[in-house]
Amino acid sequence: MITDGELAIAAAQAGAHVVRDTDIGGHKRVDKGGGDFATVADLEAERVIVELLREHRPKDAVLGEESGHTGTPAPRTWLVDPLCGTLNYAVRNLLVSVNVALRCRDEVTAAAQADPYTGEVFWTDGNSAWVRRDGTDEPLTPSASSRLVDVNLDPPFPNDPRFRAADLLAHRGFAALFRPRVVSTTLAVAWVAAGRRAAYVTDGHLRDSVHFAAGIALCRAAGCVVTGLDGNPVHTGAGGLLVAADARTHGDLLTLIGW
Repeated sequence: MITDGELAIAAAQAGAHVVRDTDIGGHKRVDKGGGDFATVADLEAERVIVELLREHRPKDAVLGEESGHTGTPAPRTWLVDPLCGTLNYAVRNLLVSVNVALRCRDEVTAAAQADPYTGEVFWTDGNSAWVRRDGTDEPLTPSASSRLVDVNLDPPFPNDPRFRAADLLAHRGFAALFRPRVVSTTLAVAWVAAGRRAAYVTDGHLRDSVHFAAGIALCRAAGCVVTGLDGNPVHTGAGGLLVAADARTHGDLLTLIGW
């Protein structure tokens, strides 16, 4: 039987194939209300992912970005974000990610993030973290050497005015230590685990987040420092996410945030 880790990879790859191969009609916006929207590619990628999960794990529950909760409530729940970076995709900016994570009770035990356009899949079995390229796995090794920090500027901002991501970017101390990046997709969280970003910062309530569950699991398994914005364990206290390649980078950012 396929392992949970391999199933997460297969599901993320299946969604990535849809995103990459959908024709121009896939960029047509499907209104979800409140200013939010999906594309045809979001909907079709999620359908393909959920069908694969149902085939191999029919007793598991699924929480999808587009379809919500499906299946009988169970201790094992798959969290599916079929296209993270929908606005990027809709304007043909190819920085997007397909995210799949398995939560067993309170812990994410398997996860994968697929980049449809490079073919890379960042994945974890809950113990170690890897990137798969052309069928070959390489361990993820965090590094802060780039000094690049990705900051999410998309709402919601539940900690405003105490924390504003834009204020962090404008802080003179930030400019002295780091260089900002704003990718607007959680692919950048996986890049911290891979050594391509020194850190990632976002506000928001992220428990059971289909957007962030996979990236948080990857960074934990890779040995990154993962907390909320106030330095407390993630999903507690102030919320938000501060994930850093090492303790020094994490400490510097905590000081700049000044909680």
